Amino acid sequence: MKKRSLAARLSLMLSATVIVIFSCSGFALYHSLASQIGVRDDAALLTRIDQIRTLLRDEDAITLIQQKPRLFANMLGNTESLLVLRFPGQPPLIVVNPGQRPLPAITPVAADQPLTLASVHHLEAGNGTPFIAAAALTPTRDGSGQIEIVTGRLMSDRTQTMNSYRDQIILTTTLATLLVAAIGIWLVRRGLSPLRSLALEANAVDVRHLSHRMPSQAPAELQPLIAAFNQMLSRLETGYQQLSQVSADMAHELRTPVGTLIGQTEVALSQTRSVSDYQALLGSNYEELERLAKMIDNMLFLAKAEDASQAMDVQRIDLMQLGEKLQGYFDGMAEEKAMRLEMALHGELHADPLLLQRALANLMANALRYGHHDSTIRVFSKVLPHGTGLVVENHGPELSAEHQARIFDRFWRAETSRHQGSSGLGLSIVRSIMRLHQGSCEVYSGHGVNRFTLRFP
Repeated sequence: MKKRSLAARLSLMLSATVIVIFSCSGFALYHSLASQIGVRDDAALLTRIDQIRTLLRDEDAITLIQQKPRLFANMLGNTESLLVLRFPGQPPLIVVNPGQRPLPAITPVAADQPLTLASVHHLEAGNGTPFIAAAALTPTRDGSGQIEIVTGRLMSDRTQTMNSYRDQIILTTTLATLLVAAIGIWLVRRGLSPLRSLALEANAVDVRHLSHRMPSQAPAELQPLIAAFNQMLSRLETGYQQLSQVSADMAHELRTPVGTLIGQTEVALSQTRSVSDYQALLGSNYEELERLAKMIDNMLFLAKAEDASQAMDVQRIDLMQLGEKLQGYFDGMAEEKAMRLEMALHGELHADPLLLQRALANLMANALRYGHHDSTIRVFSKVLPHGTGLVVENHGPELSAEHQARIFDRFWRAETSRHQGSSGLGLSIVRSIMRLHQGSCEVYSGHGVNRFTLRFP
C-alpha cells in the first residue's frame, strides 16, 4: 500500500479541520436562527389571539361574527393559518381553515390569565411540517359567555427558509473545504521545498564526496536536522578515513612478515640445506607466525570491543592486589632493561578484572619499551572529581602534539619506534577497553615524562 505524501496528509488534516469548524459553526448558527424565528412566530401567534380578544371584548361578538366573517379571515393573512371561534363545548361560530387541517386538541388559556410563549403548542402536520397552535378564552361585551379562540399556523415558509439556510451552510462548507484543500496542497508543497532541496543535497553525498555538507541556509525548523545530518557526515567521513587508514596499515603490517616468510622459504628451497639450517628457518618462521597470530588476536579483540553491548564481568577490584600481580609479571622485564617499577595502587574499582589488567599491562609494556634505561616507571592511582584515575608514568622521549593526538589510533606509531617490533595496536586496545567501561584515556608528554591516565567514572 502506497503511503500518502506529507503534503497530502497535511492537506487532509486542514480540510478535516475546516469541515469540523464550519460544521460546528453552521450547526450553532442554524439552531440559533431556528430558535429566533420560532420565538418570532410564537409571538406573532399570541399577538393575533390578543388582537381577537380585544376585538371581541369591545364589540358585540355574535353580531360581529355574523356580519363580518371576512374580517377574521383577513386577520390571518395567509392560507396556512387556522382560526376557530366557539363557545366551549358547542359547535364553532366561525371556522377559517383554508387547508382543511384537523382542529388541535389543546387546553385554552383562561380569560384572566396572560398569554406567554409557553401558551404556544408545537405540533407536527401529517407531512412532518411544524405546526404551532394556541387557544384562549375571552369574555364578550354583551355577557353571552366566554368565547374560545383557537388559532394555529403551518410553518411551511419557515421550514423552506431553514432548509435553504441549511443547504447554503452545506454548500459553503463544501466549497471552503475544497478551497482549503487546494490552497493547503499548494502552500504545503511550497513550504516543503527546502526539504526537497536538502534531499537533492543528500543525494550528492557518496563515498567520494563525504566532505560535502548540507547548506545552513534553511528555515529554523530544519536547522536541528541539518546540524544532526552534518554531524553524521563528519562521523562517517572520520570513520571512513580511519577504516581506509586501518586497511592500509593492516596490509602494510601483514606484508612484512608474510614477505619475510616467503623470502626465507624461497632461499631455503633454492638448494639442499642441513638440518641445522632448516631448524633455524623454522625458528625464524615461528617468530613471524607468532607475530601474525598476536596481531590477528588483537584485531579480533578490537572488533569485539566495538560492540558496546558486549557482556562484561564487572567486579569490585582490589587495586593493591592487582598492582602486586602486575609487578610480579613485569619485574623480570624491567630488570632486563635496567629499569625499576614503582607500584602505588590503592583503593577499589568497579571494572572487568581481565580487561583492566590487559589495559594496564599494555601501558606498562609500552612504558618499558620506550622508557630510558636506569629510569623508574610509576604506576599509581588517584582520586578524580568524578571517578578514579590509574596512571602509568615513565621517562622517555617526549611526544609531539601531533603524536599525542594520534597515539591511540590503530596501527599508528612514531617513525622512530618502527624498528622495535610494535604492532601499533596496544594503545588502541586500551582505548577500546576504556570505552567499554564508559571511561576515557589520555596522554601527557613534557619535561622528559610521558604520562598515560585511565579515567574510570
